[in-house]
Amino acid sequence: MTRVLKIGGHQVDDDAFLAGLGEVVAGLEAPPVIVHGGGKEIAALQRRLGLQPRFIEGLRVTDEASLAVAEMVLSGRVNKRLVVALLRAGVQALGLSGVDLGLVRVERLTLPGGDLGRVGRPVAVRAEVLRAWLEQGIVPVLSPISLGADGPYNVNADQVAAAVAVALKAEEMVFVTDVPGVLMDGAMLPELTPAQARQLIEQEVIAGGMVPKVRAALAGLEQGVCQVRITNLDGLRTGQGTRVTPPPGA
Repeated sequence: MTRVLKIGGHQVDDDAFLAGLGEVVAGLEAPPVIVHGGGKEIAALQRRLGLQPRFIEGLRVTDEASLAVAEMVLSGRVNKRLVVALLRAGVQALGLSGVDLGLVRVERLTLPGGDLGRVGRPVAVRAEVLRAWLEQGIVPVLSPISLGADGPYNVNADQVAAAVAVALKAEEMVFVTDVPGVLMDGAMLPELTPAQARQLIEQEVIAGGMVPKVRAALAGLEQGVCQVRITNLDGLRTGQGTRVTPPPGA
């Protein structure tokens, strides 16, 4: 099975989580591609440098100074922390960003809600390179910093994960976050159709950082990913979480 795991930024500085992730990945029947975030650490470093984090529709506004911070955190500190944890668990992990080998190409993302700056939208993924590593038993660990026509761009990791999953024709894409799934009135929804997901976004039941995850899940399903799951580390172990399913007949 070809599987893409997206690891949320709230988990990547938790040693217990990282050790658990290594154990789970080591036990998978086939190596996955891992895409990670790191937003919490980006925001912390921004504030230390006197920069104020800003978001539009759940996406980080990225000027040149903020891009430099994002590159340092995502492609440096966070990426290598994940690789170390996986190597300790016996996983053959290779740390990269979307810039390396031009693995993920992007164009500038524009939103009606405002200018995001140097934020990109994935338009191409070198799936053949990733597939060759997977066939060798190597787990690519991707920072979402990706390559645009005029240099690096910050890209939402959920969108990168979806683009990679589509390019690889993945059987499953799993968003590993800090909650067991999509919550409604404190209870996890075991299943969510695209129509239900869009309605919950409109009603702001799905809000904040969960919005890009659900939208990325829908984009993946629309473009051929067989199954999408939103869960936490326990759910990754047990197969639980919110399954976002294609519409009937799709």
